[in-house]
Amino acid sequence: MADIQWFPGHMAKALRLIREKMSQVDIVFELVDARIPYSSQNPEVALAAGQKPRLLILTKADLADPNITQQWLDYFNHHNQAAIALDSRGNKIKGQVTSTVKRILHDKLAAEKDKGMKKRPIRAMCVGVPNVGKSTLLNHLVGKNVAATANRPGVTTGQQWLRSSADLELLDTPGVLWPKFANQDQAKLLAISGAIKDSLYPKDDVALYALQYLRKFRQKELMNRYRLSEQDFEESVSDADLLLTITAKMGFRDDYDRGSERLIFEIRRGKLGKISLESPQDLSDKQE
Repeated sequence: MADIQWFPGHMAKALRLIREKMSQVDIVFELVDARIPYSSQNPEVALAAGQKPRLLILTKADLADPNITQQWLDYFNHHNQAAIALDSRGNKIKGQVTSTVKRILHDKLAAEKDKGMKKRPIRAMCVGVPNVGKSTLLNHLVGKNVAATANRPGVTTGQQWLRSSADLELLDTPGVLWPKFANQDQAKLLAISGAIKDSLYPKDDVALYALQYLRKFRQKELMNRYRLSEQDFEESVSDADLLLTITAKMGFRDDYDRGSERLIFEIRRGKLGKISLESPQDLSDKQE
């Protein structure tokens, strides 16, 4: 199997611009997918931010397992990383984000006030991997459709300043990955989430990777969605055989590739319920 990698030229340019603009902002909003909040963090963002305050915003929380999302929030808090989880369709996003930012920057804003400096908007840079829901969030914060949205990577292609309110100015940036993934598990998780262009990875390999998780933790959902029986999950049935069965249940006969693609898309769209594909426990298991 060929390794999954995707780092087109415009992403290299975007990373360079992020580094150049960093001095102009007070805080960095790094958006990560709530279903894979560890694997969807871009290590280049942390390097570029340096000592700049950074807020992790777990988007698409409505598609993730709420219990595991809370575990992630506790994990980040324990590691002194500010983080909040948002349903990007919610109507309280603006207040939640603004109040969190003011709390993080309280000392800085208080010091400016003590010096007699004129009150000014907080400037925030918004960054994240492709298709993480950044444009949707920005549209909520600004209160109108100022950023293009679509369920595919690469929709935002340039930087722009957006005014959210008298308290917040936002620098929108294109979705960016990094030159080399830490491992192929991370690459597959990003592919499942939609951060990697669908034409650039083998659908069956990624579908089988997802199926390993679903088979272990979401057997009931698989059975209900695809009309499977308990016999389909016996140890003698391989993941590949199970995927073929699901493909047939979808009406695709033995079109393995088409079945793989559909399974990936249905996971993304929440057709199998609220799913988190990694947890803080996974990190502990790998470190042991």
